[in-house]
Amino acid sequence: MNQKFEKAIDAIDKANRIAFAPFVFQAARSLRNLGILEAVEAAKDAGLPAEEIENRTGLSHYGVRVLCEAGLAIGLLTSEDEKYFLTKTAHFFMHHPFTIANADFVNDVCYNGLFRLEDSVKTGKPEGLKVFGEWSTIYEALSQLPPKVRESWFGFDHYYSDVSFSECLPPVFDEKPERLLDIGGNTGKFALQCLGYNDHVQVSIADLPGQLEMAKANAAETPHAGRLSYIETDLLDASQILPRGFDAIWLSQFLDCFSESEIVSILTRCAAATDDHASIFILEPFWDRQRFATSTFCLMMTSLYFTSMANGNSQMYRSDLFFSLIEKAGLRIEKITDHIGVGHTLLKCRKNT
Repeated sequence: MNQKFEKAIDAIDKANRIAFAPFVFQAARSLRNLGILEAVEAAKDAGLPAEEIENRTGLSHYGVRVLCEAGLAIGLLTSEDEKYFLTKTAHFFMHHPFTIANADFVNDVCYNGLFRLEDSVKTGKPEGLKVFGEWSTIYEALSQLPPKVRESWFGFDHYYSDVSFSECLPPVFDEKPERLLDIGGNTGKFALQCLGYNDHVQVSIADLPGQLEMAKANAAETPHAGRLSYIETDLLDASQILPRGFDAIWLSQFLDCFSESEIVSILTRCAAATDDHASIFILEPFWDRQRFATSTFCLMMTSLYFTSMANGNSQMYRSDLFFSLIEKAGLRIEKITDHIGVGHTLLKCRKNT
C-alpha cells in the first residue's frame, strides 16, 4: 500500500507500536527466556491455561499474566477458552537462526548503547560503546568484551558471513592464487576454509592484534597452521601500507566497518599492493540488493549499530554509493554476483590500467 494514502487509524497504530518498541522486544525475550513460549509450544494444539504455565515455569500468577497478555498484544500468543496458543511468529522467534542471531545481538551488544544514538549522530563517535569501556571503536574492544557480549557479536557476524563462504571459494580459486591476503580476517574462519579447500595456497591474515590472537588460537587446532601467516595492522592508519606479492585479496563484510573516505583509503592501498593480474574480492550485504524486504529492514537497522556502538561513521551501504568508492580507489568491478548466502554480493575487482 502507498503510505501516502495510509489511513490515519493505521498510522496511529504503527506509531504507537514504535513508541512501545522496547517493551515489545523485552517482553518477547522474557516470554522466550523464562520458558513460557516453550511450555505453550509443548502443549501443541491443546493450548495451555495460565495455571499450567505457572506450574511448568515456576513463575508467579502475576508474572505469567502480564507476560502472556503482552504476548497477545505483540502477536506471539493467541487465546481461546482461557487457554494460550503459540503463533507462527513465536515459532520463528524461538527457532529461526537468523532471528535468534539478530535478537541476541540487539540485546547483548546494542540495547544499552543505543540510548546514546542521538549523541553518536551529533559527534560522529560510537558514544554507546562507553557502556562497555573506553575504546575508539568496538573492533579494538572485541577481545576484551564480556563473554556473553562477545559471543553474541560473533554469533551475529558469523551467521551473516559464514554461510556465504562455501559459495565464494570456487570463484576465489578459479584463477588458482598461490598467495591470498585476508584483510580483516577476524577469527580466521575464511582463511582456514581456504587452506582446507586448496592444499597449496598460502594465506595471510591482516588485522588488529586482538583479532590475530583469536585467529592464531583457532588455527593452532588445525593441520593448516603452517600455511597461515599474520600481519598486524591498523587499517584506519592510512600510512600503514599493505605488503605486495599476493595473487588475491579478500575482504569479507569488512569495508562496511568504515566511513566512505576510509573505504577509499583501504581500497587504494589494496590497489597499490596488487599487480594487474591480481583479483580483489569484496563480500558485502547491500541493503538495496536483497531478495526480501525483511533483509533490507535488518540491514538498515544494523547501520545504527555502526553509528552508536562500532565506530560512529559507517553503515550497511547502498550498492551504487559503494561502487563509486571502488572506482575512486582506482579499481574496476569485473563481476557482480548477488544473493550469496543470507544476502551478500560478491564483487570481483581489479586495478584500473
